[in-house]
Amino acid sequence: MTILYKCAALIDAHKHTHIARSIVFAYTHTHTHTHTHTHTQRERERVRRSQIALPTHRNSQEHRDLNRAIADYLRSNGYEEAYSVFKKEAELDMNEELDKKYAGLLEKKWTSVIRLQKKVMELESKLNEATAEITLGGPVGQKRDPKEWIPRPPEKYALSGHRSPVTRVIFHPVFSLMVSASEDATIKVWDYEAGDFERTLKGHTDSVQDISFDQSGKLLASCSADMTIKLWDFQGFECIRTMHGHDHNVSSVAIMPNGDHIVSASRDKTIKMWEVATGYCVKTFTGHREWVRMVRPNQDGTLLASCSNDQTVRVWVVANKECKAELREHEHVVECISWAPESAHPTISEATGSENKKSGKPGPFLLSGSRDKTIKMWDISTGMCLMTLVIFKNVKK
Repeated sequence: MTILYKCAALIDAHKHTHIARSIVFAYTHTHTHTHTHTHTQRERERVRRSQIALPTHRNSQEHRDLNRAIADYLRSNGYEEAYSVFKKEAELDMNEELDKKYAGLLEKKWTSVIRLQKKVMELESKLNEATAEITLGGPVGQKRDPKEWIPRPPEKYALSGHRSPVTRVIFHPVFSLMVSASEDATIKVWDYEAGDFERTLKGHTDSVQDISFDQSGKLLASCSADMTIKLWDFQGFECIRTMHGHDHNVSSVAIMPNGDHIVSASRDKTIKMWEVATGYCVKTFTGHREWVRMVRPNQDGTLLASCSNDQTVRVWVVANKECKAELREHEHVVECISWAPESAHPTISEATGSENKKSGKPGPFLLSGSRDKTIKMWDISTGMCLMTLVIFKNVKK
């Protein structure tokens, strides 16, 4: 009787292309009533050859994680003999904590591979269509109706599970997952393509105010009204570090583009920078006179923008903690800020007539949203407000 074990899938998805690579191996085991020494040696040799060859050293953490996931798959599916041989040959030390971490991981990765392969095919199809439209002329060259930019009902999915208001929702930078934070002190992970709930991350003891991924999607940072920042291993869904230092509600958190530091903003009127490797606070930015609502780094991580209940937006130079600009035109609490992507700089510059006189290049540009019912666009090189969008309440529908 021959049994084919599909034992492993390894995802290597590039952030921009979402291309998945799967590695599958087969282990064939023939059951007989008697086992000779030679047959056992052949079995062990097959297992040895079947171990997945990773692009890194065989003793790397990635290699060990994969072998543990394979071992969990073999054992959980009743392949005890194969599990024993593989565990011995791979020199694995499985314990209760590791069992919990790797439970079902291989099957989930395999499902993700299939899902990503499907998405790759869909994206390739759309790319081919867009290329044809550009070549032949057509819909791509036509201006879109602004109404198409606004999401409209019916919704694709309505995801429920939090017991209190949701404070933040963000998308995973690689996989078809999104993460939500809530006043119920939990973080939930969702599959937005299938509309399924994945798991809950627990650890905070008060409202979770903000969440942020690093660029690889392997780390998730969260902050809470419990005055802490937590760093989560998003592959194992475990809290690996808790940072203390703020004296009040921590309202905003962001992982810096280089992935080495985290920045946080708090009701204690400060912005702090933390080292990911150690959890130590390495810098504190002071200047706001009231609660700092949000902090966000720019694309290359050289600048920070923050907004506050003091009705100002500040831009900081990360290297020396200098306040580069204080933007004052809002008339109420400034709740949120967002850096315009560099790809949008030429368009913004053309529309507003703004240009950085020092470099000759447009930008950087920052947007801020306030309780005064306005959104403002700022040219950081000059400190000028380029545009104000006023929110009117419609009387008639």
